[in-house]
Amino acid sequence: QVQLVESGGGLVQPGGSLRLSCAASTRIFSIFAMGWYRQAPGKQRELVAAMTGGGGINYAESVKGRFTISRDDAKNTIYLQMNSLKPEDTAVYFCNAEGYTLVMELFNSWGQGTQVTVSS
Repeated sequence: QVQLVESGGGLVQPGGSLRLSCAASTRIFSIFAMGWYRQAPGKQRELVAAMTGGGGINYAESVKGRFTISRDDAKNTIYLQMNSLKPEDTAVYFCNAEGYTLVMELFNSWGQGTQVTVSS
């Protein structure tokens, strides 16, 4: 079972930046799809950014131009760079990744979630 470990959340003032990281706990063969989601209190979980195996990237309209999803295959890590943060970005952020383990077993895993709070 591949676990994803998130880090990088915290408290930031409006207009500030944070970078979230999501690392696989074990060596894997590949990640072919990944995404970042968020869930604010009382709201459903929503997609923030996603990257497919073909390199296609999608962003929620509310974060376009401010957030960037990326990956480092050598480190089995995916990132979410968040700039120009707004109070409405406050939520628990979750990463998700699909791929293959070293023995070519398919996995689909979620991170444990990391709190991002944007407040003055």
